[in-house]
Amino acid sequence: MRSRYSAFVLEDDAYLLRSWHPSTRPLHVEFDHDLVWRRLQIVDTVAGGERDDAGIVEFRAAFRDGTGVDSLHERSRFTRVDGAWVYLDGDLID
Repeated sequence: MRSRYSAFVLEDDAYLLRSWHPSTRPLHVEFDHDLVWRRLQIVDTVAGGERDDAGIVEFRAAFRDGTGVDSLHERSRFTRVDGAWVYLDGDLID
């Protein structure tokens, strides 16, 4: 999760696509160039250890844009593909 957050901060679409599950991966990643990521807070994790094949990460990512400061709150599912953790999907939380 932290590496994907960093990839969003750096607008590294190649890494984001590589770390996205093939069944849910978009064709490309679009960035909002007016958005500035400020902080990542991991709220909760479920599984996702060395011996697990799946895990959940709940996070809040604070950002600033043209309208002010806000945050993205999501509960994300990850799974392993060929030994590497990849983002499968997530549910936004209000």
